Amino acid sequence: MTSRRTSHDLHTELASLTTEAFRPELAEIDRLPTLDIARLMNGEDAGVPAAVATQLPRIAAAIDAVAQRMARGGRLVYAGAGTAGRLGVLDASECPPTFNTDPARVVGLIAGGPEAMVTSVEGAEDSPELARKDLDALGLTADDAVVGVSASGRTPYAVGAVEHARALGALTVGLACNEHSALAAAAEHGIEVVVGPELITGSTRLKAGTAQKLVLNMLSTITMIRLGKTYGNLMVDVRASNDKLRARSRRIVSLATGASDAEIEKALTESGGEVKTAILALLSGVDGPTAARLLHESGGHLRTALTHATA
Repeated sequence: MTSRRTSHDLHTELASLTTEAFRPELAEIDRLPTLDIARLMNGEDAGVPAAVATQLPRIAAAIDAVAQRMARGGRLVYAGAGTAGRLGVLDASECPPTFNTDPARVVGLIAGGPEAMVTSVEGAEDSPELARKDLDALGLTADDAVVGVSASGRTPYAVGAVEHARALGALTVGLACNEHSALAAAAEHGIEVVVGPELITGSTRLKAGTAQKLVLNMLSTITMIRLGKTYGNLMVDVRASNDKLRARSRRIVSLATGASDAEIEKALTESGGEVKTAILALLSGVDGPTAARLLHESGGHLRTALTHATA
């Protein structure tokens, strides 16, 4: 009886979701020429940024709250299942090379663990208990911020993560693609980007996935800007871990300072390859160790350190 009731409830929930709606005008899409289908998809995608724009005040408020937590040592944790979980893991994994963050500072949790990145893990998304277990394994504290991500806004893993995090005093954000979602309601900061029914019924890796990616880009990138991880629009905390990034590091120092190649190489060598330190040394005329000290005293904010160095 319980199994049948749960199945019926799920069917009813799905039928009420905008992201799951059937579009009869596309019922014969498979008979169209490939170019026509591509044009349809492109037209669908074009509306996603406008849907995100309606939520910008909510997104900005969430970012400011996340940045405050991270400024005092907290972490940013994404939690989701399926496509939503994979997008969270992707965003988290890009932060260390882009902003030189400790991998433990921005974390992506996906229902079912690493295996779920490439294959479906049966039943994982239906378990709020699994979300609580995953968060407890991180030793979640009130200084942390947890972002639950779910296109439907009802995924038990994402909702469970937000509810558990909030009970522990952590900051909570709920990102969904349906209005009046349980996820947004459970979080302190609810963000609902309503992109409408998908081209392929229920395939929320499409518009909903694109919307989630755009919002996650904002959450991590602007948070890092607020934390002083950029100087203007330059990635001054980039980690030079390969030839391309080493070349990018030199270019960033050049753009920020206008120094010669020889001066840039010398500054980067003396700063141990730290772009931000090299820029401060070149712009303020101090040596590498002094630049490093000034940055430390300024909480890693290059503009603040420059002000102190030239005062």
